[in-house]
Amino acid sequence: MVQRESREGTLEDVDAVTREVLTASRLLVAVSARSLTAVEDRVTLPQFRMLIVLSTRGATKLVALAELLQVAPSTAMRMVDRLIATGLVDRRVNPDNRRETLLRLTPEGRRTVEEVTARRRTEIAGIVGRMSPEQRRALIDALGAFNEAGAEPPAPVADTEVSPLGWQ
Repeated sequence: MVQRESREGTLEDVDAVTREVLTASRLLVAVSARSLTAVEDRVTLPQFRMLIVLSTRGATKLVALAELLQVAPSTAMRMVDRLIATGLVDRRVNPDNRRETLLRLTPEGRRTVEEVTARRRTEIAGIVGRMSPEQRRALIDALGAFNEAGAEPPAPVADTEVSPLGWQ
């Protein structure tokens, strides 16, 4: 009987944590969407992730970019074509292998990543700033454990650094 009660308590804890994480993920998606409002006429959230990956990785082949974003190469190509049309990405021949094409951010693409990331960081800092110091410490511990369990690399510390997976 003790095992069952313990097991039920564990299930309830998992459900409670899952519910709170889902709520937090909605908040973070909303923050992400709001951070894109100034560029929403040119960039969708998935396209912004592509810009982040290019910002982090530098010049990248289409197939590698598709793998990093976990999309089909044809989907990545459509995204790239749209970003090229908006002037945020360009396509160049690989100087080391002229049969390959590399994709990279334009200066406007880099500026867009920096501006959106700064808006996102400011809004998150405002939310965290409304928490008590004790709550912030608990959040650091809880999110650290959550990120570790999910094998997510640490987010960058400086405003100019970006996550290798495109999440801020």
